[in-house]
Amino acid sequence: MFTGLVEELGHISLIEHSTDGARIVVSASIVTSDIAKGDSIAVNGVCLTALDVTPNSFAADVSPETLDRTTIGNLAIGSSVNLERALLPTTRLGGHIMQGHVDGRGTFLSAESQGDFWTVKIGFPDEFARYLVHKGSVAVEGISLTIAALNQNDFDIAVIPKTWEMTNLSTLNPGDAVNLEADIIAKYVERMMQNTRA
Repeated sequence: MFTGLVEELGHISLIEHSTDGARIVVSASIVTSDIAKGDSIAVNGVCLTALDVTPNSFAADVSPETLDRTTIGNLAIGSSVNLERALLPTTRLGGHIMQGHVDGRGTFLSAESQGDFWTVKIGFPDEFARYLVHKGSVAVEGISLTIAALNQNDFDIAVIPKTWEMTNLSTLNPGDAVNLEADIIAKYVERMMQNTRA
């Protein structure tokens, strides 16, 4: 489980593709300080298993399913990635509960500067709309964010300077794909309502 509070901006230093998926190596120094082989780590909001951990990097194997469903397959050497270690029972839950299970891909549409703050517009697929509410939580690239405005096919998020500086939002270009994870509470409520109607 994760909170969506990005701890470090890492960089892809190696990608090896194979018939069984891919292995990535991520350069990082903060999140590697106390993770071990086998620990979960969120990379752009995708829960991966850390392997070959060193003080300055870790590797992760990526399945074909993950490559197809997330933006991990779009990464290149040098790409910036948002990193977060799995939460501990003693961690303050400053964001919202996230699993690192991407529900779909959205599209980075624009970023408008308003002084030190930014308004970012994200497009989403039709099937994702039912999980979104104004002032509700959503994860974009593994970042816990609040929906500031909700439209038929896109939503706005207000980004504070620290989030802009600490994450890969500032590196995205209009048209870039982004990972989206809906609030898990919304998904459980939907499932319970379906069972109630059955």
